[in-house]
Amino acid sequence: MRLQCTMSGTAIQTLKLAAIPVSTSPSRLIFWPVTKTLTATLVSRHNHTQRPPFTLLVRALSVQAVQATEITDSRKVVKPQWKAAIDFKWIRDNKEEVAANIRNRNSNANLELVLKLYDKMLNLQKEVERLRGERNAIANKMKGKLEPSERQKLIEEGKNLKEALMTLEEELIKLRDKLQGEAQCLPNMTHPDVPIGGEDSSRIRNLVGRQREFSFPVKDHLQLGKELDLFDFDAAAEVSGSKFYYLKNEAVMLEMALINWTLSEVVKRGFTPLTTPEIVRSSVVEKCGVFYARLQVYSIENSDQCLIGTAEIPVGGIHMDSILPESMLPLKYVAFSHCFRTEAGAAGMATRGLYRVHQFSKVEMFILCRPEESDSYHEELIKLEEELFSSLGLHYKTLDMATGDLGAPASRKFDVEAWMPGLGRYGEISSASNCTDYQSRRLGIRYRPSESPSTNPKKGNKSNLAPTQFVHTLNATACAVPRMLVCLLENYQQEDGSVIIAEPLRPFMGGILHISPKSR
Repeated sequence: MRLQCTMSGTAIQTLKLAAIPVSTSPSRLIFWPVTKTLTATLVSRHNHTQRPPFTLLVRALSVQAVQATEITDSRKVVKPQWKAAIDFKWIRDNKEEVAANIRNRNSNANLELVLKLYDKMLNLQKEVERLRGERNAIANKMKGKLEPSERQKLIEEGKNLKEALMTLEEELIKLRDKLQGEAQCLPNMTHPDVPIGGEDSSRIRNLVGRQREFSFPVKDHLQLGKELDLFDFDAAAEVSGSKFYYLKNEAVMLEMALINWTLSEVVKRGFTPLTTPEIVRSSVVEKCGVFYARLQVYSIENSDQCLIGTAEIPVGGIHMDSILPESMLPLKYVAFSHCFRTEAGAAGMATRGLYRVHQFSKVEMFILCRPEESDSYHEELIKLEEELFSSLGLHYKTLDMATGDLGAPASRKFDVEAWMPGLGRYGEISSASNCTDYQSRRLGIRYRPSESPSTNPKKGNKSNLAPTQFVHTLNATACAVPRMLVCLLENYQQEDGSVIIAEPLRPFMGGILHISPKSR
């Protein structure tokens, strides 16, 4: 079914519940052409002073953003818009390490096929180079004095070589494309300290506070919201569909307070505030490697654009295809945006209410830094998150996530899960990821070290410039508003049905100190 409408003569572009590319696993990409109908498909989410062999492992999966023209074969399979610059030789020479990383991450990237295609490509390249050599030799002979019969013979040989070379070159292009498609499925290499296994293997690295004790029956945020007239899911379902919501009354003020307080606290730590575009090119999503099983993307039909699922994507793209001077690093950003996720298949008591929704506000931190500094900035990010949540009086645990829950980009990831008494469980409210150079190599973000490698530099000699290096990128959620609302409402509820406003937020609430039931 195709949906389109007009308002005041202006067409509203159709949204298609789809992600480009489509995937069937955490790290395997399959590129399909965009259809012209309204469809729904899942999208999956498919880098510190480094020590050998970790440095080499990251280098092996280097990726660079490169524009490519679209080509199709007889099945109309669309070629991705960018290519990866991967060190295939290193992967072949370190096959066991790469294979173990794929297994530990529960990825189904096909390493054997990558290596098979790589060997085939090398052999084909040799044959192409051999024919080019023969063609050049004939061209050189043609420059001299020759008998007509000899010249005609060389002309025929040259023509045959040209045709054979064109065939092989076309075959080489297709082979390189196929190799790229398979190799780009390879996930980032994992930090050596990450626990191996599924989510249950994740380590608790910090436990802060304790569960609040209540002398009365605890209500969840849905009941509190209904009694305090704070949000309306029913009306939103009629207007937009399930998992949308209206915030009302003090809940609106509380959302604004959370955003403004979080921004003010993070800016104090030297972060540059941003608001971002909320529509981006699908290729930027791909380059960021954001193919998460629970981050599902609304794509815009008849375009190469989609709605963002996190500000990490537009912030990651702000310096795309750039060479930064070392003096600019680190770059620290804190971005406010709305986020949009299809959340297909997300249902049940564990995800009810505000916990998992299609549209929400979020404050995201993002750092670009020198490779040797990313470990320390990762610690800085998680400590900043913990300070924010502790200031709000929340009980939470910080987890060092196991390999099976990292996703493709992260080398290491810390999650924060807060206690939600109404839901009777811990719920994820934040994460902090060190993606090393996985994203920057795909986005083409490099920096040039300040020191020259030459002890006797000559003016105007480009060889005296230090070679560029890829930056490391890190991201962390400072405040995902709906889940913070869940935590605050459920933890600060009172016996009389009211909810106290957490002290740090009060200066941003316009004098409101608590939320009370409305008089009827």
